[in-house]
Amino acid sequence: MADNAIKESSIKKNETGLKVVIYIVSVIFAIMTLFPFVIMITNSFRSTFEIQQSTLGMVSAHPFQNLAKNWNEITNKEFHPLVGFKNSFIISTLSTILNVYFSSLTAYAISAYEWKLRDAFNNMIVGIMMVPGTVTTIGFVQIVYKLGLSNKLFLFIIPAIASPMTVFFMRQYLQASLSMEIVQSARIDGAGEFRIFNQIVVPLMKPAIATQAIFGYVASWNNLFMPLILLTETEKKTIPVMVKLLNGDIYRREYGAIYLGLLVTVLPLIVVYAFLSRFIVEGVALGGVKS
Repeated sequence: MADNAIKESSIKKNETGLKVVIYIVSVIFAIMTLFPFVIMITNSFRSTFEIQQSTLGMVSAHPFQNLAKNWNEITNKEFHPLVGFKNSFIISTLSTILNVYFSSLTAYAISAYEWKLRDAFNNMIVGIMMVPGTVTTIGFVQIVYKLGLSNKLFLFIIPAIASPMTVFFMRQYLQASLSMEIVQSARIDGAGEFRIFNQIVVPLMKPAIATQAIFGYVASWNNLFMPLILLTETEKKTIPVMVKLLNGDIYRREYGAIYLGLLVTVLPLIVVYAFLSRFIVEGVALGGVKS
Protein backbone atom coordinates (compact mmCIF):
# COMPACT_ATOMS: atom_id res chain seq x y z
CA MET A 1 0.00 0.00 0.00
CA ALA A 2 2.80 2.35 0.92
CA ASP A 3 4.55 1.67 -2.39
CA ASN A 4 1.36 2.38 -4.31
CA ALA A 5 0.88 5.65 -2.44
CA ILE A 6 4.45 6.68 -3.24
CA LYS A 7 3.98 5.83 -6.92
CA GLU A 8 0.72 7.81 -7.12
CA SER A 9 2.36 10.78 -5.41
CA SER A 10 5.27 10.61 -7.86
CA ILE A 11 2.91 10.44 -10.84
CA LYS A 12 0.93 13.45 -9.59
CA LYS A 13 4.15 15.44 -9.11
CA ASN A 14 5.26 14.58 -12.65
CA GLU A 15 1.86 15.59 -14.06
CA THR A 16 1.96 18.86 -12.12
CA GLY A 17 5.47 19.60 -13.37
CA LEU A 18 4.44 18.85 -16.95
CA LYS A 19 1.42 21.15 -16.67
CA VAL A 20 3.60 23.95 -15.29
CA VAL A 21 5.99 23.60 -18.23
CA ILE A 22 3.09 23.59 -20.71
CA TYR A 23 1.57 26.72 -19.15
CA ILE A 24 4.91 28.54 -19.16
CA VAL A 25 5.57 27.68 -22.82
CA SER A 26 2.00 28.68 -23.77
CA VAL A 27 2.32 32.03 -21.99
CA ILE A 28 5.65 32.72 -23.73
CA PHE A 29 4.19 31.97 -27.15
CA ALA A 30 1.10 34.06 -26.37
CA ILE A 31 3.30 37.03 -25.44
CA MET A 32 5.38 36.60 -28.60
CA THR A 33 2.19 36.52 -30.69
CA LEU A 34 0.52 39.52 -29.07
CA PHE A 35 3.62 41.72 -28.75
CA PRO A 36 3.61 43.01 -32.38
CA PHE A 37 -0.08 43.95 -32.04
CA VAL A 38 0.61 45.79 -28.77
CA ILE A 39 3.46 47.72 -30.40
CA MET A 40 1.28 48.58 -33.39
CA ILE A 41 -1.54 49.86 -31.15
CA THR A 42 0.69 51.88 -28.79
CA ASN A 43 2.69 53.44 -31.65
CA SER A 44 -0.56 54.58 -33.24
CA PHE A 45 -0.91 56.89 -30.22
CA ARG A 46 2.66 58.20 -30.47
CA SER A 47 4.40 60.84 -32.55
CA THR A 48 7.13 60.16 -35.08
CA PHE A 49 9.73 61.71 -32.76
CA GLU A 50 8.69 59.44 -29.88
CA ILE A 51 8.85 56.36 -32.09
CA GLN A 52 12.29 57.34 -33.38
CA GLN A 53 13.50 57.70 -29.81
CA SER A 54 12.15 54.29 -28.79
CA THR A 55 10.19 52.01 -31.11
CA LEU A 56 9.28 49.68 -28.25
CA GLY A 57 8.08 52.43 -25.95
CA MET A 58 4.62 52.09 -24.47
CA VAL A 59 4.02 55.63 -23.17
CA SER A 60 3.23 58.87 -24.97
CA ALA A 61 3.07 62.38 -23.52
CA HIS A 62 -0.02 63.31 -25.58
CA PRO A 63 -1.57 60.07 -26.86
CA PHE A 64 -4.94 61.36 -28.10
CA GLN A 65 -3.43 64.44 -29.71
CA ASN A 66 -0.96 62.20 -31.51
CA LEU A 67 -3.78 59.89 -32.59
CA ALA A 68 -5.71 62.81 -34.07
CA LYS A 69 -2.59 64.09 -35.82
CA ASN A 70 -1.79 60.65 -37.21
CA TRP A 71 -5.35 60.25 -38.45
CA ASN A 72 -5.26 63.63 -40.18
CA GLU A 73 -1.93 62.65 -41.71
CA ILE A 74 -3.20 59.47 -43.33
CA THR A 75 -6.52 60.95 -44.48
CA ASN A 76 -4.81 63.94 -46.10
CA LYS A 77 -2.86 61.66 -48.44
CA GLU A 78 -3.99 58.83 -50.74
CA PHE A 79 -5.47 56.96 -47.80
CA HIS A 80 -9.26 56.91 -47.93
CA PRO A 81 -10.34 54.43 -45.24
CA LEU A 82 -14.02 54.18 -46.18
CA VAL A 83 -13.27 53.60 -49.86
CA GLY A 84 -10.55 51.08 -49.07
CA PHE A 85 -12.73 49.28 -46.53
CA LYS A 86 -15.63 49.06 -48.97
CA ASN A 87 -13.53 47.63 -51.79
CA SER A 88 -11.61 45.22 -49.55
CA PHE A 89 -14.83 44.09 -47.86
CA ILE A 90 -16.58 43.43 -51.18
CA ILE A 91 -13.64 41.49 -52.61
CA SER A 92 -12.79 39.52 -49.47
CA THR A 93 -16.36 38.65 -48.50
CA LEU A 94 -17.59 37.56 -51.93
CA SER A 95 -14.39 35.70 -52.82
CA THR A 96 -14.43 33.86 -49.50
CA ILE A 97 -18.08 32.83 -49.85
CA LEU A 98 -17.56 31.60 -53.41
CA ASN A 99 -14.34 29.88 -52.44
CA VAL A 100 -15.65 27.82 -49.52
CA TYR A 101 -19.03 27.02 -51.08
CA PHE A 102 -17.93 25.84 -54.51
CA SER A 103 -14.82 24.14 -53.13
CA SER A 104 -17.00 22.26 -50.65
CA LEU A 105 -19.40 21.37 -53.45
CA THR A 106 -16.53 20.06 -55.59
CA ALA A 107 -15.09 18.08 -52.70
CA TYR A 108 -18.51 16.55 -52.04
CA ALA A 109 -18.84 15.53 -55.68
CA ILE A 110 -15.44 13.82 -55.56
CA SER A 111 -16.19 12.06 -52.27
CA ALA A 112 -19.84 11.07 -52.70
CA TYR A 113 -20.06 10.01 -56.34
CA GLU A 114 -18.49 7.18 -58.32
CA TRP A 115 -17.52 8.23 -61.84
CA LYS A 116 -14.83 7.17 -64.29
CA LEU A 117 -12.61 10.24 -64.23
CA ARG A 118 -12.86 10.89 -60.49
CA ASP A 119 -9.30 9.80 -59.70
CA ALA A 120 -7.91 11.65 -62.71
CA PHE A 121 -9.80 14.80 -61.73
CA ASN A 122 -8.54 14.55 -58.17
CA ASN A 123 -4.96 14.04 -59.41
CA MET A 124 -5.33 17.09 -61.64
CA ILE A 125 -6.35 19.19 -58.62
CA VAL A 126 -3.33 17.97 -56.67
CA GLY A 127 -1.11 18.71 -59.67
CA ILE A 128 -2.42 22.27 -59.98
CA MET A 129 -1.58 22.79 -56.31
CA MET A 130 2.07 22.20 -57.20
CA VAL A 131 2.14 25.06 -59.72
CA PRO A 132 3.32 28.34 -58.12
CA GLY A 133 0.86 31.20 -58.46
CA THR A 134 3.57 33.51 -59.82
CA VAL A 135 3.82 31.35 -62.96
CA THR A 136 0.35 32.43 -64.11
CA THR A 137 0.58 36.03 -62.90
CA ILE A 138 2.16 37.56 -66.01
CA GLY A 139 -0.30 35.88 -68.37
CA PHE A 140 -3.25 36.91 -66.22
CA VAL A 141 -2.13 40.55 -66.14
CA GLN A 142 -1.60 40.61 -69.91
CA ILE A 143 -5.06 39.19 -70.56
CA VAL A 144 -6.67 41.71 -68.19
CA TYR A 145 -5.07 44.71 -69.90
CA LYS A 146 -5.68 43.37 -73.43
CA LEU A 147 -9.38 42.96 -72.65
CA GLY A 148 -9.55 46.35 -70.91
CA LEU A 149 -10.69 44.86 -67.61
CA SER A 150 -8.40 46.74 -65.25
CA ASN A 151 -9.99 48.50 -62.25
CA LYS A 152 -12.71 45.82 -62.02
CA LEU A 153 -13.28 44.31 -58.60
CA PHE A 154 -14.68 41.06 -60.01
CA LEU A 155 -11.15 40.22 -61.23
CA PHE A 156 -10.34 39.24 -57.64
CA ILE A 157 -13.71 37.61 -56.90
CA ILE A 158 -14.48 35.23 -59.78
CA PRO A 159 -11.09 33.39 -59.79
CA ALA A 160 -11.66 32.49 -56.12
CA ILE A 161 -14.25 29.92 -57.23
CA ALA A 162 -11.43 27.63 -58.38
CA SER A 163 -9.22 26.97 -55.36
CA PRO A 164 -7.42 23.60 -55.57
CA MET A 165 -5.99 23.90 -52.06
CA THR A 166 -9.42 24.43 -50.53
CA VAL A 167 -10.91 21.56 -52.54
CA PHE A 168 -8.14 19.25 -51.38
CA PHE A 169 -8.63 20.28 -47.74
CA MET A 170 -12.42 19.85 -47.92
CA ARG A 171 -12.10 16.43 -49.55
CA GLN A 172 -9.75 15.24 -46.82
CA TYR A 173 -12.22 16.46 -44.21
CA LEU A 174 -15.20 14.76 -45.88
CA GLN A 175 -13.40 11.45 -46.19
CA ALA A 176 -12.94 11.42 -42.42
CA SER A 177 -16.33 12.78 -41.35
CA LEU A 178 -18.99 12.14 -44.01
CA SER A 179 -21.12 9.05 -43.55
CA MET A 180 -22.56 7.84 -46.84
CA GLU A 181 -25.38 6.10 -44.91
CA ILE A 182 -26.80 9.51 -44.06
CA VAL A 183 -26.63 10.58 -47.69
CA GLN A 184 -28.27 7.37 -48.86
CA SER A 185 -31.04 7.75 -46.27
CA ALA A 186 -31.72 11.29 -47.46
CA ARG A 187 -31.90 10.10 -51.06
CA ILE A 188 -34.36 7.34 -50.10
CA ASP A 189 -36.51 9.99 -48.37
CA GLY A 190 -36.66 11.89 -51.65
CA ALA A 191 -34.22 14.72 -50.94
CA GLY A 192 -32.47 16.24 -53.95
CA GLU A 193 -28.71 16.40 -54.24
CA PHE A 194 -28.45 20.13 -53.62
CA ARG A 195 -30.79 19.85 -50.64
CA ILE A 196 -28.62 17.06 -49.21
CA PHE A 197 -25.53 19.16 -49.70
CA ASN A 198 -26.97 22.39 -48.28
CA GLN A 199 -28.88 20.91 -45.33
CA ILE A 200 -26.75 17.91 -44.35
CA VAL A 201 -23.21 18.22 -45.71
CA VAL A 202 -22.64 21.95 -45.17
CA PRO A 203 -23.60 21.88 -41.45
CA LEU A 204 -21.34 18.85 -41.05
CA MET A 205 -18.46 20.79 -42.61
CA LYS A 206 -18.77 23.90 -40.43
CA PRO A 207 -15.33 23.51 -38.77
CA ALA A 208 -13.60 22.99 -42.13
CA ILE A 209 -15.53 25.83 -43.74
CA ALA A 210 -14.69 28.17 -40.86
CA THR A 211 -11.00 27.27 -41.08
CA GLN A 212 -10.81 27.84 -44.83
CA ALA A 213 -12.93 30.99 -44.54
CA ILE A 214 -10.39 32.47 -42.15
CA PHE A 215 -7.47 31.56 -44.42
CA GLY A 216 -9.28 32.77 -47.53
CA TYR A 217 -10.50 36.02 -46.01
CA VAL A 218 -7.08 36.91 -44.59
CA ALA A 219 -5.33 36.08 -47.87
CA SER A 220 -7.83 38.11 -49.90
CA TRP A 221 -7.80 41.06 -47.51
CA ASN A 222 -3.99 41.19 -47.40
CA ASN A 223 -3.56 40.70 -51.15
CA LEU A 224 -1.31 43.51 -52.34
CA PHE A 225 0.60 42.56 -55.48
CA MET A 226 -2.23 42.01 -57.97
CA PRO A 227 -4.46 44.90 -56.76
CA LEU A 228 -1.44 47.19 -56.85
CA ILE A 229 -0.98 46.36 -60.55
CA LEU A 230 -4.57 46.11 -61.74
CA LEU A 231 -6.32 48.78 -59.64
CA THR A 232 -5.11 52.25 -60.63
CA GLU A 233 -8.19 54.35 -59.89
CA THR A 234 -8.41 55.73 -56.35
CA GLU A 235 -12.05 54.73 -55.88
CA LYS A 236 -11.16 51.10 -56.74
CA LYS A 237 -8.11 50.65 -54.52
CA THR A 238 -8.16 48.29 -51.56
CA ILE A 239 -6.98 49.11 -48.06
CA PRO A 240 -3.57 47.33 -48.34
CA VAL A 241 -2.82 49.26 -51.55
CA MET A 242 -3.60 52.52 -49.79
CA VAL A 243 -1.35 51.61 -46.86
CA LYS A 244 1.41 50.74 -49.32
CA LEU A 245 1.09 54.12 -51.00
CA LEU A 246 1.03 55.78 -47.59
CA ASN A 247 4.33 54.08 -46.79
CA GLY A 248 5.81 54.78 -50.19
CA ASP A 249 7.56 58.10 -49.55
CA ILE A 250 10.62 57.01 -47.54
CA TYR A 251 11.83 60.58 -47.08
CA ARG A 252 8.66 61.95 -45.51
CA ARG A 253 7.44 59.07 -43.39
CA GLU A 254 5.21 59.74 -40.44
CA TYR A 255 5.74 56.57 -38.46
CA GLY A 256 2.79 57.08 -36.15
CA ALA A 257 0.50 57.48 -39.16
CA ILE A 258 1.92 54.33 -40.75
CA TYR A 259 1.27 52.33 -37.58
CA LEU A 260 -2.27 53.72 -37.44
CA GLY A 261 -2.86 52.76 -41.07
CA LEU A 262 -1.67 49.22 -40.33
CA LEU A 263 -3.93 49.06 -37.29
CA VAL A 264 -6.95 50.13 -39.34
CA THR A 265 -6.08 47.42 -41.89
CA VAL A 266 -5.71 44.64 -39.30
CA LEU A 267 -8.82 45.32 -37.19
CA PRO A 268 -11.35 43.69 -39.59
CA LEU A 269 -9.23 40.52 -39.70
CA ILE A 270 -9.28 40.32 -35.91
CA VAL A 271 -13.09 40.64 -35.96
CA VAL A 272 -13.46 37.92 -38.61
CA TYR A 273 -11.19 35.56 -36.72
CA ALA A 274 -12.98 36.22 -33.43
CA PHE A 275 -16.30 35.40 -35.10
CA LEU A 276 -15.22 32.24 -36.93
CA SER A 277 -12.79 30.76 -34.41
CA ARG A 278 -15.64 29.45 -32.23
CA PHE A 279 -16.68 27.12 -35.04
CA ILE A 280 -13.18 25.66 -35.11
CA VAL A 281 -13.25 25.13 -31.35
CA GLU A 282 -16.70 23.52 -31.61
CA GLY A 283 -15.43 21.21 -34.34
CA VAL A 284 -12.44 20.11 -32.28
CA ALA A 285 -14.64 19.49 -29.24
CA LEU A 286 -17.15 17.57 -31.36
CA GLY A 287 -14.41 15.41 -32.78
CA GLY A 288 -13.12 14.68 -29.29
CA VAL A 289 -16.58 13.56 -28.16
CA LYS A 290 -17.03 11.29 -31.19
CA SER A 291 -13.67 9.67 -30.71
